[in-house]
Amino acid sequence: MQAVSCSVNSERTLLAASFVQYTKEGVRSEFHPGSKCLTLLVEIHPVDSVKVLKAVDSCIWVQFLYPHAESHHLQNHLLLISEEKYIERFNIQITREDGNRAVIRNSSHLPKDRIAEDFAWAQWDMSEQRLYYIELEKSKSVLRCIQFWPDESFTLMFEMPLDISLSGLRFKFVNFGYDYHQDQEKLCNQPSLCVFTNHTGSLCVCYSPKFDSGEEITYSVFYLHKGYRKTFTSAPGSAGSHVTKGITFLNLGYLVAVYFPGHFLHLLNIQHPDLICHSLFLTGNNKMAAVLPPSPLQSLPGSLILDCSSGKVYRATLDQSYLLWFLWNAAHLDCEKMAALHCALSCGQDPGFQEDQIIQWVCEHVSGCHSFDLIQEFLIASSYWSVYPELVDVDMLLPHSSVLTWNEEIPGIMLVTEELPLLLMKVYSLTGYWAKLNSNLEYVKYTKPHLHYHNSVVRREWHNLISEEKTGKRRSTMYVRNILDNAIKVISNMEIRTLEPRLIPLLQEEDRHQRLLIGLMVSELRDHLVRHLQGVEKKKIEQTTLDYISKLLNLIWCMLETIWRKHSVHPWVLHLNNRGSAADFEVFHLMTRILDASNNLCFPLPPGFHSLHMILGVHCLPLYNLLHYIDNGVLLLTETAVTMLMKDLDNSEKNEKLKFSIIVRLPPLIGQKVCRFWDHPMSSNIISRNHVAQLLKNYKKEPRNSMIGKSSFPTEFLPLNYFIETLTGLESSHQALCDFEGQDNVDAEFVEEAALKHTMALLGL
Repeated sequence: MQAVSCSVNSERTLLAASFVQYTKEGVRSEFHPGSKCLTLLVEIHPVDSVKVLKAVDSCIWVQFLYPHAESHHLQNHLLLISEEKYIERFNIQITREDGNRAVIRNSSHLPKDRIAEDFAWAQWDMSEQRLYYIELEKSKSVLRCIQFWPDESFTLMFEMPLDISLSGLRFKFVNFGYDYHQDQEKLCNQPSLCVFTNHTGSLCVCYSPKFDSGEEITYSVFYLHKGYRKTFTSAPGSAGSHVTKGITFLNLGYLVAVYFPGHFLHLLNIQHPDLICHSLFLTGNNKMAAVLPPSPLQSLPGSLILDCSSGKVYRATLDQSYLLWFLWNAAHLDCEKMAALHCALSCGQDPGFQEDQIIQWVCEHVSGCHSFDLIQEFLIASSYWSVYPELVDVDMLLPHSSVLTWNEEIPGIMLVTEELPLLLMKVYSLTGYWAKLNSNLEYVKYTKPHLHYHNSVVRREWHNLISEEKTGKRRSTMYVRNILDNAIKVISNMEIRTLEPRLIPLLQEEDRHQRLLIGLMVSELRDHLVRHLQGVEKKKIEQTTLDYISKLLNLIWCMLETIWRKHSVHPWVLHLNNRGSAADFEVFHLMTRILDASNNLCFPLPPGFHSLHMILGVHCLPLYNLLHYIDNGVLLLTETAVTMLMKDLDNSEKNEKLKFSIIVRLPPLIGQKVCRFWDHPMSSNIISRNHVAQLLKNYKKEPRNSMIGKSSFPTEFLPLNYFIETLTGLESSHQALCDFEGQDNVDAEFVEEAALKHTMALLGL
């Protein structure tokens, strides 16, 4: 006899097996001479009796149920799946005799339940104890799922009509063992169907219809958790080899692999399948498309793959090293770069994740993508994957890509997308996985527009705060303090995670505007998550928010560190007494691209970024271009950068022209602070004007009372004498005003000297 199917119960006391009987010289098996297939139930410990469950002419597959509850170990349940299109469950009671003897109680009559009838296909999910099957109803294929529970009950969980044709075709049952007695070459050309689920609430039905050698290959994926079906068509002849094997679908967690030996490997992103550019399509000429064995394969739970010919079991994982090699050497099209980047980032929780290599690739290819902004895509996708494993519900609330539409074709493959009638899909239970699936369905059916977080509110509020500061208006002190406290939490979170010393001195500067943006984003993102994540602790949401924004800022910092180390740019670049090198230009160019990407997304930058960018701009750009960058908001005149400029540059004619151009563009408040670092008549003039403006702000003319004698003035110029006398009187009355902004050396005498020098310069004396 040849075994068709075998299964052992969880206690290893019972063995169920089905066999095909062969005649030898006209003699049948001793069990049932007239039957083709025998299904036996055998007591293992000790081998005591063998009971015939079925003796029929059709094949039978067997599968014990594995309840998770320990209290039911004396009650066993066995599924029988018949080629005659019915499924039964046998209830088997075990008794203990003479110590450890396990004996079937009442073996002559085992109660059974009819689970399904007239089905066309079935799949067993061992890890979740689920049975999927398709019944034909009025020429329609209806997918159903039965969940078996530890308390011996079972429940119909959902049903959904599928637009696929199964009538008259012989299907391979999935996960019921390898069918050795059938012609595998013929089965390869039969339709293939399997169901894949994920703890995130995804439910995919993968279907490949019957095809003949030389024809175009078509396969469909029903993304039931997203509400649409995608049908892909590929021409196998382009790979240059003959079609001998069928399509295999493999469950790889967040990805489903469609494998056609010798022709292609299609890694489908089932978490975010909306755009085809997020799925990687590799042809037969590619190394990765030929890494799997060419023999018949079967996907098992936990990303396991059974090689049916050799009996070997493999665990399939994405090869990070190869994905990086592919990005550096083989990804020429934008769609390939996008898909490979997302595949690589999805490995973020795997051991040995090579994020530094991905960052290096991004830094060196910022100008290599024309269909999307590579920096934006990297920042959004990497930040998303960094928090996704901690809180899987964020997949509906956080953006995973900067690209919203994709109209370019993928070479070698055609795609047709159809919406599914989700109103016809019924979920009958809302516990565990099914609750998450139902949440996904409700989101797709009723949430318009989608709930992905975006920074539009943050952008508007940030601009309002900056505008109010410029005009002198002030918000509530408590409101602004809370925002700045949020920024302090993010920066502290970053410092805790920063283990190695950094070359670039970021986070050391106050940079109030960026801190306001960081704090506003924390507040808005936290409120967004709290609003939509019901039942999740606020403390966990708070930490997720801090981790997300910290990751975003750290990625920008790491990009700068990467390009800095590559070009061996030393800290001397922070001084302005040298001209920029080619390495400085590379860093400046990358910083400009990062700035553009972050501005478009309204993402914050690490405090100190703008100062470093400005200093590099002075290094690298001629004056005309530098002023053009400043006037258009690309370079910001921060107090730190301008102070360094005033201190480090001498008063040569060229540098004076630069300083004059910078001074006139400064906001008044910063201008007052930095002028005292420049020893120059123009600086003295500005300081004097500010000092006088402060003194005369609330001045009211009073009857003259001369307090100083004529001899006190070195110059006989009555208007100036009277003016200085007035200032001296105000200074003595309001001494505190003389110390504003730390300018404790500014007084009426300083103003007089500056006025005389300025007048002489104007008169050409």
